[in-house]
Amino acid sequence: MPVPESQTGFRVVLITPGGEREIRVPATQHIWDAALASGIRLPAMCHQGRCLSCAARLEGEGRVDQSDSHTYFPEDSAAGFVLPCTAKPLSDLRLRTHQQDAMRAFRREHGLPAPYS
Repeated sequence: MPVPESQTGFRVVLITPGGEREIRVPATQHIWDAALASGIRLPAMCHQGRCLSCAARLEGEGRVDQSDSHTYFPEDSAAGFVLPCTAKPLSDLRLRTHQQDAMRAFRREHGLPAPYS
């Protein structure tokens, strides 16, 4: 009998400048927090989904819950951007981390708030 997700979490592969790291993240936990608990230090400043310092980009299929983010737009989601400090996984994911510059540039191009640009 399979173990329910609530006990194992979703498989999240973080593609960092130092290589790929895989963690398990329950649907109730922010990805950034799970990474830190696994010994992976990712960038972040506000932990509210405003500053974009933690920005990552989804590679391939996957879904996240960004409802804890103070500033996250449908355009961000459509472009595959994720804010791990406030994102909870809804499926297995592959995330390319350290995408703050790309997300800020994307936001500027689309007339959206891009703090620290």
